[in-house]
Amino acid sequence: MISAVLLDLAGVIYDGEKAVPGAAEAVARLRATGLPIRFVSNTTRSSKPTILARLAKLGLPVTGNELFTPAEAACDWLRAQARTAHLLVHPDLMPEFQDLPAGGRMAVVVGDAGDAFDYKALNTAFRKLVDGAELLALAPNRTFRDADGELSLDAGAFVAALEFASQRQAIVLGKPAPGFFHAALATIPCPAADAVMVGDDAETDVAGALGAGLGHALLVRTGKYREGDEACFAPAPTATMPDISAAVDWILARRGGTE
Repeated sequence: MISAVLLDLAGVIYDGEKAVPGAAEAVARLRATGLPIRFVSNTTRSSKPTILARLAKLGLPVTGNELFTPAEAACDWLRAQARTAHLLVHPDLMPEFQDLPAGGRMAVVVGDAGDAFDYKALNTAFRKLVDGAELLALAPNRTFRDADGELSLDAGAFVAALEFASQRQAIVLGKPAPGFFHAALATIPCPAADAVMVGDDAETDVAGALGAGLGHALLVRTGKYREGDEACFAPAPTATMPDISAAVDWILARRGGTE
């Protein structure tokens, strides 16, 4: 049974500033059935309001409570733990971390900082970790599809470098952390076994969702997908589809029943 749908954004709904062909119509078809949708993105270069504005511009109006981001999860964690944040994130993401606790124990927050990933910034974060700070990874993605259509390094490589140097294990707050998927489903609410995830990353989207107990996870051949990705990580996708439109066809054919 499929009772809820989780959708990745970059590479599934849009590529850069352009919608994936048929994405708006595919989401509209899901909405027309009444299936609850949550958008779960590991994007850490844009704030939540910026992402919502981009989706609206593409003809996909999404409410704030339908969109889940690692930065939002990090802020919740920092408040709950009364930690002071040392940020190693993209400048465009800085506004997400306003009005956080100050004066508590330190936590280093790492996202895709882009050009801000230089030696000085990484070494400063390393020294905070050596002094006892917690390490929070907004997302551990290896790569993302850049504006030129090619793959670029994502935050995961820099998180791994800080883990290696400091001998500290990062707390992952975005996909593939089970809690990130469960937090989105809890707002519906929907049991994980009755949900399906659609993403272009076989590791964080698909294997992550299945590892979190979701009943199905579909890999689409858009965005960062490369031939053979479906065989590279376990658990393997429930199915591999050409794009979001085909994924929605698959979902609607199985809504309310089993395969």
